[in-house]
Amino acid sequence: MADKIRVLIVDDIPETRDHLTKLLGFESDIEVVATASSGAEALELAGRHQPDVVLMDINMPDMDGITTTEKLSTHVPTTSVVMMSVQGEADYLRRSMLAGAREFLVKPFSSDELTGSIRQVYSREREKASRIVAAAPAPRPEEEVDGQVIAVFSPKGGVGRTTMAVNLAVAAAQDLGKKVCLVDGSFQFGDVGVLLNLNPKNKSIADLVPELEQGEPESLDTFVINHSSGIRVLLAPPSPEMAELITTAGIKRVLDALRRMHDIVIVDCSSYFNDLTLAILDTADVILTMLTLEITSIKNMRLFLEVADQLGYEDGKVRLVLNRADSTLGIRVSDVEQSIGRKVDHTIVSDGRSVVYALNRGIPFFVSNREAQVSQDVLRLANAVSGVHHPSSAEADRKVPAKGKSIFAWR
Repeated sequence: MADKIRVLIVDDIPETRDHLTKLLGFESDIEVVATASSGAEALELAGRHQPDVVLMDINMPDMDGITTTEKLSTHVPTTSVVMMSVQGEADYLRRSMLAGAREFLVKPFSSDELTGSIRQVYSREREKASRIVAAAPAPRPEEEVDGQVIAVFSPKGGVGRTTMAVNLAVAAAQDLGKKVCLVDGSFQFGDVGVLLNLNPKNKSIADLVPELEQGEPESLDTFVINHSSGIRVLLAPPSPEMAELITTAGIKRVLDALRRMHDIVIVDCSSYFNDLTLAILDTADVILTMLTLEITSIKNMRLFLEVADQLGYEDGKVRLVLNRADSTLGIRVSDVEQSIGRKVDHTIVSDGRSVVYALNRGIPFFVSNREAQVSQDVLRLANAVSGVHHPSSAEADRKVPAKGKSIFAWR
C-alpha cells in the first residue's frame, strides 16, 4: 500500500478540529497524525511528527496562521501548508501565499474541496522533490561551475516582460530546484519590487555597485532580498536619479558575482537601448526577447534582431518568446515569423484573469494559480533555458561590428 499523506490540523476551535479529523478519517490515503489548538503547539507537533500537509486556520489568538506558516517554512521546510479562513479577501490570500502557503480554502468548504487540495499539494511537492533529485548534478569538488545569466528583454514596452521574468524565476526555483536570483535591470523605473510586494528601502543594486567597485563586499546577502517564493531578489534603486550610480563596469561585476553564487541569474531589462542594457545583454548567456501579436512589437523585434546580428551574438543566444500567442488580433504566428525572418522559439498563452489577479496582489501567478496553462507554459520555458550555456562576455570580449565599434561606441 502506498504511503499515506500525513496531515496536521491546526485550529483553535475544538469542534472544527474534530470535524476535520472525522472527514479525513474516511479517506484511505490520508492520515491525521496530530491536531493543534495554537500556533505554538503546531510548531512543536510539526517538528515531532514531520507531517506532509498542515491544515492551518488563519485566525488564532496567540500566533496567527500566517506567522505560524512563516515559522514552519523555516523549522519544517518539507511541510506544505493549506490555509483555511472564513475571509476570502484578496489581502488574506496574498499574505498567506507570501508566507509560504500552497493552497487557500475559504470556510465553509466541501469534503471534496478539502481532500482535493490536500492531495494536489502533496502530489505537487512530491513531483517537485523528484525533479530536484533527478536534476541534481554530480559533485565536482575541484571545479566550480558558474551559473548562467538569462536576460529578459523586449524592444517595446507593454509586452509582459517583467511579469515573465518574475514568474520564470519562481518556476525555476520552485519546480526545477534551482538557486535563482532575480535582478531588476530597469534601473530608473523597475517594477519587480511591486510584483513581488517588496520595498527596496536600503537594499538595491545602487548600494551594491559602489561596494563591488571598491572590492568584493563582505556579503552579498546584505543587498539581496530572500523572497517567500524561494527566489532571491536584487531590486532597482528606489528613485530614478540613483540609477546614475550604476556603471557598465559595475553591472558586469554584479552579474559576475551573482552567477558565482546562483544556478540562474534572471535580469529584467529595460525596453530601450542604452549602455547599461547592452552591457547586460552582452554578459547574458541567453536573451529571451519578448514580443506580442502587434504590428509595432513585430517591427521593433525585426530592428532588434538586426542590431543583435551587428553585435555578433552567436546563434542560439537570442530566443524569441511570443507572449499572448493565442490572442485573436488578426495576426498569425506564421505572419510574425515571415516578417522577422526567423522562427518563434517559445510561446506563452494569454490569461488576463490569472495574470492581472496576481499582479494586483503582489503574488506571482505561478504561485497563485500553479495549474493554469500560462503557468505551465512558463514552466516549459524554464525547462528549456535552464542549463543552456553559451560563452558570455564575462569570459571573452564582445564581438563587434566590422567597423570595430559597437552600436553606441561605448567602452
